[in-house]
Amino acid sequence: MKILGVESSCDETGLAVFDTEAGMLAHAVHSQVAMHAEYGGVVPELASRDHIRRVIPLTRTVLKQAGLALDDLDAVAYTQGPGLAGALLVGAGFANALAAALRIPALGIHHLEGHLLSPLLANPRPEFPFVALLVSGGHTQLMRVDGVGRYALLGETVDDAAGEAFDKTAQLLGLGYPGGPALSRLADTGHPYRFELPRPMLHSGDLEFSFSGLKTAVLTLVKKAGLDNQADIAAGFQAAVVDVLAGKCLAALKKTGLRRLVVAGGVGANRALRARLDAEMAQRQLTVFYPPLDLCTDNGAMIAFAGGLRLAAGLPGADGRFAVRPRWDLAELAAIAA
Repeated sequence: MKILGVESSCDETGLAVFDTEAGMLAHAVHSQVAMHAEYGGVVPELASRDHIRRVIPLTRTVLKQAGLALDDLDAVAYTQGPGLAGALLVGAGFANALAAALRIPALGIHHLEGHLLSPLLANPRPEFPFVALLVSGGHTQLMRVDGVGRYALLGETVDDAAGEAFDKTAQLLGLGYPGGPALSRLADTGHPYRFELPRPMLHSGDLEFSFSGLKTAVLTLVKKAGLDNQADIAAGFQAAVVDVLAGKCLAALKKTGLRRLVVAGGVGANRALRARLDAEMAQRQLTVFYPPLDLCTDNGAMIAFAGGLRLAAGLPGADGRFAVRPRWDLAELAAIAA
C-alpha cells in the first residue's frame, strides 16, 4: 500500500510517500524557521498560513519524486495532534479532502507516535519491545513500547521539556531563534565543567524529569559570570541535560529489564547525547537506536510510516474522525489498540 503522509503540527510542512512493500519512496520538508526568526519564536497564525501555501506544492513534489499519480495512493495519513490547532487543521483538512476525493482512507496519526516509530526506518532497526526516550519540542518522556499502538508511559517531565530548556537557555545566551541547535554548536567549543550546574531529579528514584530549575540556574550564572563565558555556560548546560537524560534512560532499562533503547525527536540529533548513550550502552552490552538525522525533526516521512504500520497491523487511524487534538496523551493510543 502507498501512503501519503502529511505533517503540519508546528513550523514545518512535511510530505512523504511510503510504500509498505518498497519502503520510503520520497519525502520533503519546508521549514518556517527563517520566517519566525524575526519574531523570536513561532507565530501560530503565520505558521498556519504558510502551511496552506506549501502543502499542495510539496505534495506534487513528493509524488513526482516517487513516480506516482494521485490515483496510485491507497491512504492518506496526517498529524491529528498534538500541536498548534490552526496548523493541525490545515493538514487535517487537506488530507481528509484529498482522501474523500480519491475514495481512500484518511488516518489521523499521533505526532509523537510518528517520532516514536521513526527509528524503525533506520538500518539496523530495533525489534519490539524497547524503551523509548521521546525528546521532541515540548515533550520529554520515557515509554515502554511493546508494539505498534502498545505504549506505556514510564516517566515524563514535570515542567519544561529538554527541547524547551535548550531554546530558553539559548535565549538567555543571546543566541536567537531557533536556539537549540545554536546552543549545541556553541557548547562544542566550551568547557563543560568550568561552572557547576544542577542535574535536576537525576537521583530522584523515579523516571520523571525536570529542567526548569536548570534553566533558572543558567539565568543566575549569566547574571554572575556574564556573556563573556557563553561557550562554557552552554557546554555546562548541555552536559547537565545529557547527564540527566542518559541517567534516566539507564534507570528505565534497569526497571523494565529491557535491553534496547530508542531515542527519537529533535534533541535526539544532539551529538553529545548520542555519544554519551553510545558509550553507556556499549559498556553494558545494551543497544541504542536512533532515527536518521534528517528524520529527527518534524517530517511527513514518520507520519506516512506510522500510517503504514497501523494499516499493516489492522489498527485504525487515531479515532476515525475529522478532528484535531492540540493536546493529546500518547498513552491513549494503547486503549484504542486494545
